[in-house]
Amino acid sequence: MVRNDLRNIAIIAHVDHGKTTLVDEMLKQGGVYRENQVVEERVMDSNDLERERGITILAKNTAVHYKGIKMNIIDTPGHADFSGEVERILNMVNGVILLVDAAEGPMPQTRFVLQKALELNHRVIIVINKIDRPDARIGEVEDEVLELLFDLNASEEQLESPVIYCSGRAGTASKDPNVQGTDLRVLFDTIVDYIPAPEGDADGPLQMLVSSIDYNDYVGRVGIGRITRGKIEVNREYTVCDYHNRKAPYKTKIVSIYQFDGLNRVPVDRAEMGDIIAFSGASAITIGDTLAANDAPEALPFTKIGEPTIEMTFSVNDSPFAGREGKFVTSRQLRERLMKEMLRDVSLSVTEADTVNSFRVAGRGEMHLSILIENMRREGYEFSVSTPRVLFKEVEGKTYEPIEKVVVDVPDEFSGEVIQKMGSRRGELLQMSTVGTRMRIEYRIPARGLLGYRGELLTDTRGEGIISSVFDSYEPYKGDIQRRFTGSLVAFETGEAVTYGLYNAQGRGTLFITPGVQVYEGMIVGVSPKAEDIAVNVCKKKQLTNMRAAGSDDALRLSPPKIMSLESCMEFLADDELLEVTPKSLRLRKRILSNQLRMKDRGRALKQQ
Repeated sequence: MVRNDLRNIAIIAHVDHGKTTLVDEMLKQGGVYRENQVVEERVMDSNDLERERGITILAKNTAVHYKGIKMNIIDTPGHADFSGEVERILNMVNGVILLVDAAEGPMPQTRFVLQKALELNHRVIIVINKIDRPDARIGEVEDEVLELLFDLNASEEQLESPVIYCSGRAGTASKDPNVQGTDLRVLFDTIVDYIPAPEGDADGPLQMLVSSIDYNDYVGRVGIGRITRGKIEVNREYTVCDYHNRKAPYKTKIVSIYQFDGLNRVPVDRAEMGDIIAFSGASAITIGDTLAANDAPEALPFTKIGEPTIEMTFSVNDSPFAGREGKFVTSRQLRERLMKEMLRDVSLSVTEADTVNSFRVAGRGEMHLSILIENMRREGYEFSVSTPRVLFKEVEGKTYEPIEKVVVDVPDEFSGEVIQKMGSRRGELLQMSTVGTRMRIEYRIPARGLLGYRGELLTDTRGEGIISSVFDSYEPYKGDIQRRFTGSLVAFETGEAVTYGLYNAQGRGTLFITPGVQVYEGMIVGVSPKAEDIAVNVCKKKQLTNMRAAGSDDALRLSPPKIMSLESCMEFLADDELLEVTPKSLRLRKRILSNQLRMKDRGRALKQQ
């Protein structure tokens, strides 16, 4: 049976190429809103962090109707750290819209997600977006996309993919690069004509792969996936099985079924082959499970998700200020939260660490882990994290490390600084090209070399540098890389920072705090330009006397402190430092808080060398 009334598509692209904005316009022109309805921009970015950062973190489902055909659309993340989201949802669709910026052209993540789609033999509609940009280079970008398809061994049919020229913000599409168009009808027609309708056995026993998990406080875990065979009905019993036999098959009763329509989930009594649905009732369902009929419990294969490349240790907070600001502070609560996250995010790995109160959390990159940390602190969790570490592999007795493919886009005058920094981090230059007044430089570099570099790039290029990377391969260990050339200013005693103490300390480096901030011994209060740590007494008060001298009572002027974001703190961390995370504060600290004990430990380490 062929479901001609249905099309299932995913929109894939590099970060900031305009996927979510295009989906906004597709929803508007697909009749989802009333004529006078006030609509937010990037409505699919429903998560607070997504709206704040302007990026998509979670893949999301929506649907529009066009000429009697329902189009299930999945908006996917563009950032490489969330590529696990893209890999698993590609099982749910029959084709993809590949969105490429008319000025930037194909970027590392474009290559990665397109390769996954081609491996699944999906049909591709190429959309050149932002054609109204003044620096658009439509012809060149189109050639670059075709070159990319050749490189990825696309089939003849995929090489003949239709090309649409779009302005997502204006809501227009055209088949002619010189004509902007008036609406998105050309895109909708191409989806209907080119993307195949779902095919399968509509009368056979149910078979459905769970590709995504949601959670609801009232009904518990919600499974999301596409029905490959048969139909599903409410209040009937089905079997949950696993292709890799990680657990025994078990029976469960489906309590509710929802179909996606616009931005809503519409409850239905039954759904058929080809439908993308959400269902509740299976409390232990996980990503990769198959929901099947009791008389034919056949599991579907699940796409292998790429392995994590970076690890951090999450521990119970043991600083002198522990428990003051957090709601969830125990190891049990920390474990439960991390295990819950692992069920939803298949590209995350959580294992027990050496000590009882700590856990190793591995992910795709620094942003992947920083989003988890930020979400947890907003939920009221208090904990500490270590410096990010790259995960190595042993192959035939040799150590292999992850290598990233990096594209750096900078103004021409800053290219020398970038080349020097990337070279010192063991980067291998692949290609340099000029795009307008900017230089695009491609590198292959150990993942270790990128740790802490993104913030440095913004400083070196006065905020104009753009860097994007994607995992490339594992290669033999490239040698030592020095991550940090600066030291830390460490608080000498516990108390309240005062202007006099900070004024004396600011001559040693750049401060992170202001007067009135509570500090403790071993807390990092600034950065020193020298390579070694310096203990400073920011709580030191001026000795008052009854004698006065000219100039001694002048106002003390403090330099503005350096405000550290979560990502800045993670990049700053040295191996002997931790980041204390609470709902209200981010505090950098030494692992060994006592200045005396820390000096002894350093002395022992020097003797051993």
